[in-house]
Amino acid sequence: MRFALSALALAVLCLLPLLSPAALAADPPAQGKIRVFEMRKYYTHPGRLDALNKRFREHTNKLFVKHGMELVGYWTPKDQPDVLIYILAYPSKDAAEASWKAFRDDPEWKKAAAESEKDGKIVAKVESTFMDPTDYSPIK
Repeated sequence: MRFALSALALAVLCLLPLLSPAALAADPPAQGKIRVFEMRKYYTHPGRLDALNKRFREHTNKLFVKHGMELVGYWTPKDQPDVLIYILAYPSKDAAEASWKAFRDDPEWKKAAAESEKDGKIVAKVESTFMDPTDYSPIK
């Protein structure tokens, strides 16, 4: 009995990384399909990162999904205040461009952006980099 429980515990510990939120959120694409990733870095005006996070939490993420963007992850650098970095995935660069156009034209986005900036502009600068996964990347 003790051996059976130890073996079960070991099996569970080995499988835990596969059940992490990151592993579950980033579903692998269908066989042979390689996604295009976009890393975006937003520099907010001083003290406005909370407003940006709120807008993403309450509006932006839902609209990204609505327009075919896959949410990969979001980070705030430990050594850079007022910065948000995130990664999105798309089936292709053309799909990314179409998704961004639909997002920018969405009346729901325009309303959320205007309401969130009633106390002033949030984002001072945006950097965007499109990336292809390497052949050895665990995420494609």
